[in-house]
Amino acid sequence: MPRFLVVRFSSIGDIVLTSPVLRCLKQQVPGAEIHFLTKPQFVQVLANNQYIDKLWEWGDKPGPLLDELKKQRFDMLIDLHHNLRSLRVKLALGVRSVSFNKLNFEKYLYVRFKINRLPDRHIVDRYMDTLAGLGVKNDGLGLDYFLPEDIGPDLLKKLPETHQQGFVALVCGALKGTKRMPDDMLSSLCRQIKRPVVLLGGKAEAALGQTIAEACGGNVFNACGKFSLHESAWFVKASEVVLTHDTGLMHIAAAFKKPIVSIWGNTVPAFGMYPYLQGNEQLNVISEVQGLSCRPCSKIGFDKCPKGHFRCMRNQDLPAIISAVEKLSGN
Repeated sequence: MPRFLVVRFSSIGDIVLTSPVLRCLKQQVPGAEIHFLTKPQFVQVLANNQYIDKLWEWGDKPGPLLDELKKQRFDMLIDLHHNLRSLRVKLALGVRSVSFNKLNFEKYLYVRFKINRLPDRHIVDRYMDTLAGLGVKNDGLGLDYFLPEDIGPDLLKKLPETHQQGFVALVCGALKGTKRMPDDMLSSLCRQIKRPVVLLGGKAEAALGQTIAEACGGNVFNACGKFSLHESAWFVKASEVVLTHDTGLMHIAAAFKKPIVSIWGNTVPAFGMYPYLQGNEQLNVISEVQGLSCRPCSKIGFDKCPKGHFRCMRNQDLPAIISAVEKLSGN
């Protein structure tokens, strides 16, 4: 029975994007036993994944963990993070390993000099390249996200009656400020969308969500900070369409094959992390401001626009975004 250790420490979206690797490995390698190593705060993302046999948590004191991992006698380590921490794991275990190519030099060229030498391939397909030596191929079934059995339709009762027959899910947060539309523009979007809107986000977005909801009236329900990750994911699954920034729930929406309108600021889809909707590309609308000499300014993002003008968000075409939401809501 071949035993594999897959390594990806963070974050929510990046881990969801590894799901085709797990499924294809499990289904195409006879008897494969799959272990996954990640940070404790992201275990919940994988806890219900039916293709994982055992989850391991990278804590503050990894020494005992590495000792336990050595005892597992893995046949191969699949490094989908490829950083110093994963290098430490590879050196400690001393087993055959394959590593994901992060294309850091190509990203540097694009960010620093605006020279785009990145391949026109999604990161999922580049993750799958690590399995080529095993004869494992992409099955074309897209992403997976598994909800616990106790997460279900009863959640609808926690929404206002006006939202229980259908709603637009607006993921209003993002890890970095330059990946998120300014508050006044988000409020403007919500006021112009002619359908009930549910704002989704964590506790960090609770105050923002309340501000938007108060500015927009009963058409907008603020769910930010009120529900767990799995519950928020269920609302994504239950929505008519997902309006989102470049963030983790965007990839969860893609796993559920939802229509997605994604808004891009300082980061660019060319980095290869746009919604992965193989075979359902008609459900994917990307909104970005083309032709800015300063974009992309970072492969991750900043708290504030380095130039001060924030044109990558301020110049977004709101009517076009609203039109896309309305059109996809009918699918």
